[in-house]
Amino acid sequence: MLKPEEVRKVASLARLELTPDEEGQFATQLNDILTYIEQLNQLDTTDVLPTTRAIDGSNITRGDHLTPYASPRLILEGAPEPEGEFFRVPKIGGE
Repeated sequence: MLKPEEVRKVASLARLELTPDEEGQFATQLNDILTYIEQLNQLDTTDVLPTTRAIDGSNITRGDHLTPYASPRLILEGAPEPEGEFFRVPKIGGE
């Protein structure tokens, strides 16, 4: 069972400001999660092969093929701020 101090510590690490009611709510939810994890830890996985996914599968998306467009100019005409042969886009992440 998580203590209130532990819930406040987790909230602080996550940069969350919790009310006392929220601390209680999160304590209950986190304890439920930890109980479930403990149940999983009790399972015997001795004969289970390691895997990276639950279902074996292959890439089901279409192939990545270059297909020239008949009129790139038409695409650029729809852009808010075309610049020559390119799209002008706003900067991301500051100056």
